[in-house]
Amino acid sequence: MKDTLQKFMIDNAPVRGEFIELTDSWQQVLARRTYPIAVQTILGEMMSAAALLTANLKFNGTIIMQIHGDGPVRLLVVECDDQLRLRATAKIAEGIAVTDNATLTELVNAGGTGRFAITLDPNNKLPGQQAYQGIVPLDGDDVATVIENYMLRSEQLDTKLWLASSETVSRGLLLQKLPTEGGVQTPDVDTEAWERLSMLGNTLRTEELLTTDIDTLMHRLFWEETVRIFEPQHPAFFCSCSREKVGSMLKMLGAEEVEAALAAEGTLDVHCDFCSQHYQFDPVDCAQLFLGDVTIDTPPSDKPH
Repeated sequence: MKDTLQKFMIDNAPVRGEFIELTDSWQQVLARRTYPIAVQTILGEMMSAAALLTANLKFNGTIIMQIHGDGPVRLLVVECDDQLRLRATAKIAEGIAVTDNATLTELVNAGGTGRFAITLDPNNKLPGQQAYQGIVPLDGDDVATVIENYMLRSEQLDTKLWLASSETVSRGLLLQKLPTEGGVQTPDVDTEAWERLSMLGNTLRTEELLTTDIDTLMHRLFWEETVRIFEPQHPAFFCSCSREKVGSMLKMLGAEEVEAALAAEGTLDVHCDFCSQHYQFDPVDCAQLFLGDVTIDTPPSDKPH
């Protein structure tokens, strides 16, 4: 069964919404690395959140969601492109045990210096064009609250998120108050509708979210509303790493640094944190990198996308 993102609108209310269910793409992430349960939960919630936010953007490119930590977890990263192709990874400090019930604050903001960042990286950037990045202090005790606060402060959009993740599935619900013409929030006359729908979302419990399909959740929550449902979208796991991209990264390091590394190691071994693909460059491969635009022969790969 394909992963599903279901957009909907509430008639006569300034609210749009999305449900998401990730099973296959989430399993693709977990099949490549083993994470402590607490880290796994947060990473799964970030995957659902990234897809939910991306689906609302009129943007050709990739959204990169990052949490930088000062606790046992140093970094959590999820990438989602405009085709809803996802990949995710986390970096954990060595030698530090992570308990199953560790909170987001304990994992990444123990010293109060945790950061949350969203980067919009457009496809086919113009010369000199940079990706847009917003970075804020980690404000919230869970992923949903952190993102809600970011969206309100950085994008001036009232957003509510309900997220849940287990070892088998990641699910989420997003409600967002629609701006009026020119990006100004809807008048106060619509506040009651927003608050009513947000309260309905607040009745959703983690266990219910993890064990109930999208259609059933839609009916349970909004059976008294007139809901317009759109054609579902289907997120999927995809890693954009390649031998050519690794070669370009090595070229950016410069010939001198690459030669020094070869002298010390004999070969350069690069491991993709997202999909666990392994790339090896021997001295001949590295020499080719600095001979101009030489095509790098790519050996067959059994890496699934």
